[in-house]
Amino acid sequence: MITLIVLETMSYFYCGTRALALGGLCVAVSLAADFLSVRAMGRRFTADDLTCTSDGLIIALMLPTVIDYKIAAIACVFAVIAAKNVFGGRRNIIFSPAAAAYVFVLTSWGKKLLAYPEPYVRSSVFEKPEKLTASASSSFNVTGKVNCSDFELLMGKFAGPAGTVSVLLLLIAAVMLIMRNDISAGAFIGTISGTGLFAYIVPVGDSRIGSLKYSIAMNMVLFAAIYIISDRRIAPERNYFAFFYGFFISAFAYTIVLTNAKENAIVIVSVLFTPVALGFKNLEKRINNAIDDEKAAEEAAGEEAPGDE
Repeated sequence: MITLIVLETMSYFYCGTRALALGGLCVAVSLAADFLSVRAMGRRFTADDLTCTSDGLIIALMLPTVIDYKIAAIACVFAVIAAKNVFGGRRNIIFSPAAAAYVFVLTSWGKKLLAYPEPYVRSSVFEKPEKLTASASSSFNVTGKVNCSDFELLMGKFAGPAGTVSVLLLLIAAVMLIMRNDISAGAFIGTISGTGLFAYIVPVGDSRIGSLKYSIAMNMVLFAAIYIISDRRIAPERNYFAFFYGFFISAFAYTIVLTNAKENAIVIVSVLFTPVALGFKNLEKRINNAIDDEKAAEEAAGEEAPGDE
């Protein structure tokens, strides 16, 4: 939540107070929806249920700051009720609620979801800029080029969801969360290495280095790698399996970008790959059960040995 708040603060500097209002709305709606749905299911709302606030802020950071507040509120309600609590709540999450909400908004209000203000155009709470533009990711997917310098790329001075464009802050957040063991290191490394590998081998555009650089910075790849794919509630526990989970998602997402120029494909693929995550988790359970059975057999054999002598 701390790293998300830092990204939200940067979003405020990029886009003004409307970014803060959007973030506050998403957190409040997510909290209210979770509380009411948990109580409706006859369960107590505890401190562990407050993870919904993180999901709400992730949704806000993925949306254009100028999007209609109603759409943002509907997205949060969908994430909490349809994508999480219908499947059993926080103890049985099968895909990222934020990613599912994003896909829902994309299918329902796609044009509004993919229209952004120009970089550093600040808006007040109820103000909308008259001129909206396509994201830098859209330009890259079609032309293989991005109209910004490396410094602007690092600082996030390009059109897109304001909370997902600051490459420097996202890298710092990734290192911090991996060191604290708050996200799956295997899933993160698998996602980034898979994207980088395919971007270099089969580049978008004429430059391999440019394709490598922009493929990681654009299409919410870095943001999704940290806050969606590497979410410990969803990713496999073992880093070995988590690596291939992230690698497969990045490979399919990059293929979609390369062939169809689909913006933010990695978020869509992360939802579609739910069976893969569940398959890895079932495999992990079998391995853990086999290890436990082997240990139990060894302990039983050790206890019987003195009596036999």
